[in-house]
Amino acid sequence: MGIPDLIAADPYLEPFRSSLEYRVENFKNIEKKIAPEGDLSGFAEAHLYYGIHKKGKTAVLREWAPNASEFYLIGDFSGWKISDDFSFRKINDKGDWELEVDSTVLKHETLYKYYLKWPGGEGERISPYAVRVVQDENSHIFTSQIWDPEKKYKWKYPSVKEDGISCGKSKNSKKSSDGGKKSEKGCPLIIYEAHVGMGTENYRVGSFSEFEEKVLPEIISGGYNAVQFMALMEHPYYGSFGYQVSNFFALSSRFGTPEEFMSLVDSCHEKGVRVIMDLIHSHSVKNKNEGLSNFDGTSYQYFHEGSKGDHPAWDSKLFNYGKTEVLHFLLSNCRFWLDEYKIDGFRFDGVTSMIYHNHGLESSFTSYDYYFSDNSDIEALTYLALANSLLHSIKPGFITIAEDMSGYPGMAYPVEKGGIGFDYRLGMGIPDFWIKLIKEKRDEEWNIEEIWHQLSNRRWNEKNIAYSESHDQALVGDKTIAFRLMDSEMYDHMLLDDDTPVISRGIALHKLIRLLTFSCAGNGYMNFMGNEFGHPEWIDFPREGNSWSYHYARRQWSLAENKNLKYLKLLNFDRAMIKNCKSSLDSGFADLLHIHNRDHVLAYSRGGLFYFINLDPVNSYVDYSFKVQKGLYSLILNSDSDDFGGYSRIPASLEIDTEQRGNEYYLSLYLPARTALVFIKK
Repeated sequence: MGIPDLIAADPYLEPFRSSLEYRVENFKNIEKKIAPEGDLSGFAEAHLYYGIHKKGKTAVLREWAPNASEFYLIGDFSGWKISDDFSFRKINDKGDWELEVDSTVLKHETLYKYYLKWPGGEGERISPYAVRVVQDENSHIFTSQIWDPEKKYKWKYPSVKEDGISCGKSKNSKKSSDGGKKSEKGCPLIIYEAHVGMGTENYRVGSFSEFEEKVLPEIISGGYNAVQFMALMEHPYYGSFGYQVSNFFALSSRFGTPEEFMSLVDSCHEKGVRVIMDLIHSHSVKNKNEGLSNFDGTSYQYFHEGSKGDHPAWDSKLFNYGKTEVLHFLLSNCRFWLDEYKIDGFRFDGVTSMIYHNHGLESSFTSYDYYFSDNSDIEALTYLALANSLLHSIKPGFITIAEDMSGYPGMAYPVEKGGIGFDYRLGMGIPDFWIKLIKEKRDEEWNIEEIWHQLSNRRWNEKNIAYSESHDQALVGDKTIAFRLMDSEMYDHMLLDDDTPVISRGIALHKLIRLLTFSCAGNGYMNFMGNEFGHPEWIDFPREGNSWSYHYARRQWSLAENKNLKYLKLLNFDRAMIKNCKSSLDSGFADLLHIHNRDHVLAYSRGGLFYFINLDPVNSYVDYSFKVQKGLYSLILNSDSDDFGGYSRIPASLEIDTEQRGNEYYLSLYLPARTALVFIKK
């Protein structure tokens, strides 16, 4: 393993060489223990052994429950009562139980559960490997359901179609072994974060089919080449945004059937859109009737024992990553979603919580000592490295993204070089910075050097997904950036012919914040569904406190479809930004050309494009000079265009030649207030 590589990439790690070597050695030992033949993918097949598997006229059921003393299958077929005809037998000392029944007993859509007895207790449980769990409309109780339709779904596009929008037909592209396309250049990851249930404008839960019909075309038209689905794994509480998972192998039934989701994935792949899902392996719900908690009567079967097994902030259970059976379960869960639903990538949720014993709560992460203290959870770090190694070995080009706010070094660095192996880390500090800036400082107080520092403050050797806002920034109690900028005036003054200072400012800054983030803060970009057109208000799921209303748990697409409203102008800008500026994401860091705090002017180049931005709220500048290379520069994006809700103070078509001053060359521009101009050198 390449510890020297990691330290060469980050010399500040040299004092911690022994800690890094220990972590790598631990990874190698655990990998050898669970996969002695080196076949990690073979280890990640628990779902092919446990759960229900039909073989001709027989169905074989197996489960791991070491503390159980009796184990029964119950359901429609038994009147929901215990019967010796459906009694499991214990088959080994490890705690595996097995039952064989006639396969006709477990026909398609049959409802079933387990009934376990253990020393001192008993109760109904749902299989940890259940692939379908449904909720009764009246009792609201969740029950597992056999899903075995006669007509199996036939995949048309198990991988991303090569001539889709994902990479285009770049001559720098090259095929990957999975039939998709992996590109070194010309294919930056541009992610559309989405929640299927919120995808409808109606006051209800949206479906996979509706998403495929209505939202996917919006994603494609916008130029996004990946969709990141939230809440796919079954969760009892809708308002948890899918982050309180109960059934890890079950696709949430509230959005539709497995076949309907497969159709959605197929359509994504056909159009060159990669499918990424939020993978929740950082914790699990405490629910006993739905989830893993106390499955066999113990609190420690899958989780840590005692208080260590409880998350103090999330009120959930914490996995014991040092336990082989837990690694078996979680790594197999990774493989299941990849194999069953042809997923192209995972965003691992809550990584910061996983890798520190205090879950990163109230921590500042200001010193490298923090990363290598006793607070670090070596077992969790090892699990993440194993998961990345597994996924990349099964499917070359598979995408893994770490939600880590701590800046852990090596998180997005290859496992074979001493890192944890993620492809990207989320730039989680960027949205926090923008919101803090908007809330706490007047426009004229914005420090341009601070903005530049915050947007370029990332590890040079690890890829980053930048975003100005995700779903997190708009949860109840907060607001979307558009609503934070314009607030209640959005209700009355978004008509095209209604020009107020608040709306004018909000639209201008909404565009500039996005362009700055997109063009210089990462190697990929993410946007939450609807925010591309300045979705107003906030997100709040139905609950008792809002009289179970869906008003804030939906997306108001009609706002962007109305040609008389300015939302369409923001949508036009988002699409033009992605189309014209995505080459910047393929490059390294942006090169600073000019920065001036008093003028509020910033200029930089990246990926062959040149960005000139005036953030001053009042002052426009005539013949503002920037030192550049000699040549002819052509305007490709003007945030002040009328098409984007601006005032068209710059001609739609503009080419400017440089002026020579001594041995240097300058570009002289008219820079209107709150405007960004993007040029390409011809």
